[in-house]
Amino acid sequence: MRKYGWSSFRDLVLKNPANPDAVDQQDSHINDGDENDVRGNWTNKREYILSMIGYAVGLGNVWRFPYLTYKNGGAAFLIPYFIMLVVAGIPLFFLESSFGQFCSQGPIYAWRAVPILQGVGFSMLVVNSLVSIYYNVIIAYSLFYMFASFQSPLPWSSCLSWVDTNCNITTTETCNITSLPAANSTRENDTCSPSTTTVIPTQSPSEQYWDQVVLQRSSGLDETGSIVWRLALCLLLAMSILAAAVIKGIKSSGKVVYFTATFPYVVILILVIRGVTLEGAADGIQFYIGSQSNFSKLAEAEVWKDAATQTFYSLSIGWGGVMTLASYNKFHNNIFLDSFVVTLANAGTSVFAGFAIFSILGHMAYVYGKNIGEVAEDGFGLVFIVYPDALSKLPIAPLWSVLFFFMLFTLGLDSQFAGIEVITTCLIDGFPKILQSRRTLITLVTCVVIFLLGLPCVTQAGIYWVTLMDQFVASWVLLVIVLVEIIGISYIYGGNRFIEDIEMMIGNKSFSFWLWWRACWFFITPCLIAVVLVWSLATFVPPSYGTVEFPAWGLALGWCMAVFCIVWIPIVAVYKLIRAEGNALQRLQSVCRPSEEWHPYLEIHRGERYSEEHCCHKNTVNQSDADTNVISNSWL
Repeated sequence: MRKYGWSSFRDLVLKNPANPDAVDQQDSHINDGDENDVRGNWTNKREYILSMIGYAVGLGNVWRFPYLTYKNGGAAFLIPYFIMLVVAGIPLFFLESSFGQFCSQGPIYAWRAVPILQGVGFSMLVVNSLVSIYYNVIIAYSLFYMFASFQSPLPWSSCLSWVDTNCNITTTETCNITSLPAANSTRENDTCSPSTTTVIPTQSPSEQYWDQVVLQRSSGLDETGSIVWRLALCLLLAMSILAAAVIKGIKSSGKVVYFTATFPYVVILILVIRGVTLEGAADGIQFYIGSQSNFSKLAEAEVWKDAATQTFYSLSIGWGGVMTLASYNKFHNNIFLDSFVVTLANAGTSVFAGFAIFSILGHMAYVYGKNIGEVAEDGFGLVFIVYPDALSKLPIAPLWSVLFFFMLFTLGLDSQFAGIEVITTCLIDGFPKILQSRRTLITLVTCVVIFLLGLPCVTQAGIYWVTLMDQFVASWVLLVIVLVEIIGISYIYGGNRFIEDIEMMIGNKSFSFWLWWRACWFFITPCLIAVVLVWSLATFVPPSYGTVEFPAWGLALGWCMAVFCIVWIPIVAVYKLIRAEGNALQRLQSVCRPSEEWHPYLEIHRGERYSEEHCCHKNTVNQSDADTNVISNSWL
């Protein structure tokens, strides 16, 4: 017994020097066939592609893109969307993927290429961490609805015992009798004109179920209330499943994505087939991208801004996940082809999901006798109020509801794989000697911390916190990060040098091949991001949840979160300048050129080019920089 007691546990967790191989045997994330025997690699190309697709394809493809398409002219919106995909989405995705694959480092240490901008990596880490907190809560919402769907009839299909007096399946209208023209008219002849009709505000059963059963929503951010224990349990379950999936890093999550990245497509296909057979489905599709398309919308700047922002956010650019997942590729992987496959799959999924959404919304509008515009919403309103209501009108409603919410769960889950991987990779890259052999422990601690930080989001005021974080963290902040990123790589590190780095991985290409990428990285994409950023800030409207406005302190806290995400960029830049030696110009020059540790991770891939540059740089680097760079276990 003593052989398997405390000493074995100590060896496993603390890596007892007397048994240095204990952790390596129990916590290994390296396979014999891995090219990189320190960080590990993807088991095969399929796992990387599926993980990237799972990361990029998320809830926004289901609840935001279809609504934006309808709102901005239907099929007409696809024109600016695919233009933005070509001139911004694909170039940025290719840039981040290549950057991570070349150096085999996460978003912090990849910036050894431009030390003064290493704060961009910290900003990516902070944004990713904050988003992970509330994104897991949305996954918990999906689990709650999935479990609730194992009932017949669905609990939100009618006004049951949990509703209040405002619940009504249809809008209630009352007539102001005193305003009728003839006092002696009979009841049969009395009619209500629009001017004499009062609409009593009511809520559908689906809306009341969301507010009163799922959220148990308080009156505002000021009223925190208690923890909604059923949501807290769903959050715990979501985090437990997530932790189990990523416990061995890409070695375990790469296996799970075979299911989580493909199952949503099966469900979407089933919903499309079922949806188009319903009455009113044709009207829904017409409103989506059919004859109702309004090409005059193309003249509106708002449409182009929506197309650009949807492209940035749906591809998860600027979060650090793209760079992190690519860092586990083999050095000579064809990242150029991969970028096209993932970005086009993401865009195709968005368009395809719209058919599933609007075919069933068309049926809902038919059942209620309303216009599509009266039932179409985006965000939480679509997936947790309108769509559940629509599903409840279908035959075998529980089946469709379970499939739909399980699809949302898998969409959120594989997006979160990368979210956790960004955090653990940054920690391990920062302290490799201490943490490299303790990936399991680091993953578990990370998941526990994120769960605890997510508990305020499952209180009765939780939806307000989720909305506040989403609006301030996952918004224009990402545009700032991406803009600094592309300027740093294209102009400070050098776009031509970066192209030479890529050619070391995928082989030499012709000048004409790189002409388009140079045009995008040097001019088109940064200008587009700058315009969208300015437009977003100029048209910024303080967020609210429905009709509930956030208090002044809540908005101030939101701005503090936004500033906290990007303040690392100037802080680290100042720190680097202070640590450098020489006059102001010499300091600036030293922190704007790659550090001596910037090169392909493995010596075999560095070639003469990086071996010579590394040697020359090492001979000329000043002692202050050397003292900073040789400390492999420090963040900076």
